[in-house]
Amino acid sequence: MPTISNKGKNMPESPIRKLVPYAENAKKKGIEVFHLNIGQPDIKTPDIALEAIKNNTVKVLAYSRSEGSEEYRQKIANYYKKNNINVNASEIIVTTGGSEALLFAMGSITDPGDEIIIPEPFYANYNGFSTASGVTIVPVISKIEENFALPPIEEFEKLISPKTKAILICNPGNPTGYLYSKEEIQKLAKIVKKHDLFLISDEVYREFVYDNLQHHSILSDFGLEDNAIMIDSVSKRYSMCGARIGCVVSKNKDVISTALKFAQARLSPPTFAQIASEAALETPQSYFDEVIVEYKDRRDTLIAELNKIDGVKVASPKGAFYCVAEFPVDNADSFAQWILESFSLNNQTVMVAPAAGFYSTKGIGTKQVRIAYVLKKEDLIKSVEILKAAITAYNAK
Repeated sequence: MPTISNKGKNMPESPIRKLVPYAENAKKKGIEVFHLNIGQPDIKTPDIALEAIKNNTVKVLAYSRSEGSEEYRQKIANYYKKNNINVNASEIIVTTGGSEALLFAMGSITDPGDEIIIPEPFYANYNGFSTASGVTIVPVISKIEENFALPPIEEFEKLISPKTKAILICNPGNPTGYLYSKEEIQKLAKIVKKHDLFLISDEVYREFVYDNLQHHSILSDFGLEDNAIMIDSVSKRYSMCGARIGCVVSKNKDVISTALKFAQARLSPPTFAQIASEAALETPQSYFDEVIVEYKDRRDTLIAELNKIDGVKVASPKGAFYCVAEFPVDNADSFAQWILESFSLNNQTVMVAPAAGFYSTKGIGTKQVRIAYVLKKEDLIKSVEILKAAITAYNAK
């Protein structure tokens, strides 16, 4: 009988999606499920993007250029300049979501067996992308007690080996919501230049920053022209997750010319989605101002409610729309499944993402969950009320 590849066997399941069958079964029983498990915003997609699709004059839905249309890349470059990121269209390759941008980046700078250092917990699919690329993730642990701040730079230095090709960060972070300070980026810039490494920064949540803090891109003023690779996407910024448009950005010409070969191999990014994404760049600042106020209110509500539960430990996110909480349960995976299978309050229950899947170190984060505050405040309050009752019931069984 033909056999499956070891790579296929080693591909990790998504901690975000693996509980879906249990949630579907709960719904079949008539139970309402509050989805705190996935970063699918309920914020409306900008009308300008949707209208661009409805009113387009395309007669032949042809391939676009492999690197994305010239017009769209030029407009992205203009958008970046407004954010203190000075790049031009030739330094941008449009991809099918940020996911493909990460795969292109890994494919361009690593060979099988090479290593990438990543602070954990990290976006779970980094595990999948690295497995698909034959890359080994070397984790450096950040701690909930320290709000998931950048671990001491000495911890990174200890892990650098001849196989190390890059350090990868997500800023602001998924799943933690942590926002790296300028000083932390400077420390990373210094170490990657010292050791001739790349610094990859996943910056898809750039707009979502709270408390009057500022996002610092690795392509701003850190002297990383040769070292920096930025990953971006329209998914969260414009609540356009289904568009599947992202980009990989670098001033390193070898990186871009290599990534372009990967882009040519998959032919082109989707044409209609580029039309929508190009139009979305005209979204007025007022849209983001309202969204930021809404997410900040949701964050504050969620954190305040979680802190009312005895034994719960929660980090306070400064960006994105996630937080990691540690529950007083024996195992968050078991709890997350049990609450869908066996618990409801007023015929309602909650779906969370067990956080162990956001770590690559075994045995870490087993009592933690990631919560996405993408629901309105009333639903967040109800969700935490359900979680509080569920924790009590789970520990009593």
